[in-house]
Amino acid sequence: MPNFPDFRLIAAIGAGKAAGLASRALGRGGGTTLPGVVARRIAPDTLRRLSAGLPDGVAVIGGTNGKTTTTRMIAAILQGDGRRVLHNRAGANLVSGLTATALAGSSLNGQVHADIGLFETDEAALPQALAETRPRLVVLHNLFRDQLDRYGEVDTIASAWRAALEQLPTNAMVLLNADDPAVAALGETLPTRVFYYGLEDTRHAGDGATHFADSQFCRRCGTPYVYSARFYAHVGHYACPNCGQRRPAPDFRLERLDLDGTSGSRLLLSAGARTPLPTALEISLPLPGLYNALNALAAAAAGLLLGVAPAHIRTTLEQFSAAFGRIERIDAEGRPLFMALIKNPVGASETVRMLVGAQESGSTSPSSILHMLVAINDKYADGTDVSWLWDADFERLAGHVASAMVSGTRAGDMAVRLKYAGIDPAQIRSEPDLSRALDAALAQLPPGATLYALPTYTAMLELRAELARRGWVKPFWED
Repeated sequence: MPNFPDFRLIAAIGAGKAAGLASRALGRGGGTTLPGVVARRIAPDTLRRLSAGLPDGVAVIGGTNGKTTTTRMIAAILQGDGRRVLHNRAGANLVSGLTATALAGSSLNGQVHADIGLFETDEAALPQALAETRPRLVVLHNLFRDQLDRYGEVDTIASAWRAALEQLPTNAMVLLNADDPAVAALGETLPTRVFYYGLEDTRHAGDGATHFADSQFCRRCGTPYVYSARFYAHVGHYACPNCGQRRPAPDFRLERLDLDGTSGSRLLLSAGARTPLPTALEISLPLPGLYNALNALAAAAAGLLLGVAPAHIRTTLEQFSAAFGRIERIDAEGRPLFMALIKNPVGASETVRMLVGAQESGSTSPSSILHMLVAINDKYADGTDVSWLWDADFERLAGHVASAMVSGTRAGDMAVRLKYAGIDPAQIRSEPDLSRALDAALAQLPPGATLYALPTYTAMLELRAELARRGWVKPFWED
């Protein structure tokens, strides 16, 4: 029987591509979402159909923090290995954005010009993304309280994830964070091949601020976990003293981690006997912070599961550049600008810990004092509930701040938060307009000092758009 063209799919692809061209021509953005919206109106199964045409299948990456950087790391590993990767690099991580990405990599007849799909996925969108793409690999990074108005509590998201994972084919691979009890527990009853990754270097355990720990109770019996090492929030080495449920033994281990302020870190990774490519890797990562080291661990593990040689993974990660807005270093006409996205208590607290730790270690210059621009929005994509500001550990900043410019729609809230954190009110200035706030913050920056910008998601996009208008960066969809 002859194969007739699927005119509905062709129409969806054509209309989606035209919408993307129009969006870019009119200056309405990079066409990272609208094409998918248009295509799905015509053919709701567009993503499903195009994903099925990828010879090496699909990998999906989810989690509250770190998924953008991790996905970019995996993309770089695969591309360097010679594979053509279909990747939502611009960060459009709802199903419409995934569809737009698939359209961009396809011809009008539905042929996909890539070997493998690599999709960073929003927490709430993950179940639908799994159902439509049927991935060969799923990487789940962590699960924290984030945008309660959109997602609900952690347990709600975890239940939805579990139900979706249980529908995957038995030959799929699922890579889970062993140190996050909410994520690790997902692997206990799955029909798929399950692997775990985790941090073994307990030198990085601390007192662990528990006020923003979202998974403190045993997933089986409800007893509070006991930690032998807590790295941050609820992430660490945990065990239930009642039923015995505990952190699973990682297949991919970060054996040793040496942090070097805001410059980078040195990692020793190992992959055990259950993994496709048992190995040990020493990596000099050009990204700072504990969480970026964990991103690299997850990315390296994903690369090994997808058959990439260890030596190539090491080379790629040692040459990796951060995603836009995620530990991004920018030259603002000779004045250094360091931008780090914050969007929830854990992410903000870890960013603050990294900055203060670098100051205390003397690894930054020219002084031990921070000059900051903190931009807080409460738009839909940020989460309209900004109460999370009071759970983040901004108290660490006390004694380390020379100037703090606050901006965004909730600039006033952030100013109050910094005052309660112990920052001298005389050091805090408020300017809701982000462009004027940027000018003022740069104007008061001493010679040789760095401006540390901490924006929420939409504030980060606004700030980068302003930087692009000034010619200091490329638009994010071109980055």
